[in-house]
Amino acid sequence: MPSRLVSFESAGSESWGVVAAGGIVDLGARDGGSILTLLREGIDYEALESRVAGMAPDIALEDVRLLPPVVRGEKIICIGVNYANRNAEYKDNSADPEWPSLFMRGFESFTGSGANLWRPPESPQLDYEGEIVIVIGREGHRIPQDRAMDYVAGYTLMNEGTIRDWVRHAKFNVTQGKNFPCTGSIGPYMVTADAVDDPARLTLETRVNGELRQQDTTANLMFPFDYLISYLSIFYTLKPGDVISTGTPNGAGARFDPPKYLKPGDVVEVTCSAIGTLRNGVEDDPTAGSNMTLQLRDNCRR
Repeated sequence: MPSRLVSFESAGSESWGVVAAGGIVDLGARDGGSILTLLREGIDYEALESRVAGMAPDIALEDVRLLPPVVRGEKIICIGVNYANRNAEYKDNSADPEWPSLFMRGFESFTGSGANLWRPPESPQLDYEGEIVIVIGREGHRIPQDRAMDYVAGYTLMNEGTIRDWVRHAKFNVTQGKNFPCTGSIGPYMVTADAVDDPARLTLETRVNGELRQQDTTANLMFPFDYLISYLSIFYTLKPGDVISTGTPNGAGARFDPPKYLKPGDVVEVTCSAIGTLRNGVEDDPTAGSNMTLQLRDNCRR
């Protein structure tokens, strides 16, 4: 049985456990710690399976608030334009990239499966991007490509939500449009690496209100998982709990004519059969006041 590790909040407290029989075996209540703690100590798949064998779930999935599986890891690294047909989608006649594109996101820009994504008042251009995520389980620097997969603890899913007009604010980066609070999501689980037979042949799909918008396979990645880990490890020291989002297929909302941006009431589902389904609704940011964009534009030009 695949090991599905989950982080969650119940009665105001964070915990973690293993999904089994439709519920959660709460290992946080028994052992303390977190999935991040487990990764840093060195995950042992067989010991984990043995630990929960025969245990009945302590709590139902519907009775908790799911969190991103790895809570507050050191790095969230996002890869852009990685599926072979995604580069053609830009219609700018550019050659396929020689090196990966990447950017960083903060933890607060994500929520867990089942929660709503937030559309900020500064823009109606909240877009979806379904992605498969690598979870790093061992520290490594300058990792050879032929050993890179030994550093993978597991996989999860990401809706790498984007505020499209804000990614164009700057000449050389997209950071602004990638870090609004709760515009993206990660989850629902971390599936341990031993449960994924062939990470180079995973199918990824994104649906909005049941309509299939994105579909591709990791066989079409220009920079496959082992390459990304090796490349990133040249200038990063990858640490347990770091996550690498590996790129989105074509079919994001911005690529339609007219664009199909997310609006309150929409439901987005990102699915990979080997991992699960990440599901989120959409609402306007409940914590935000008025649009601050015009105020800041006026003030910076005095």
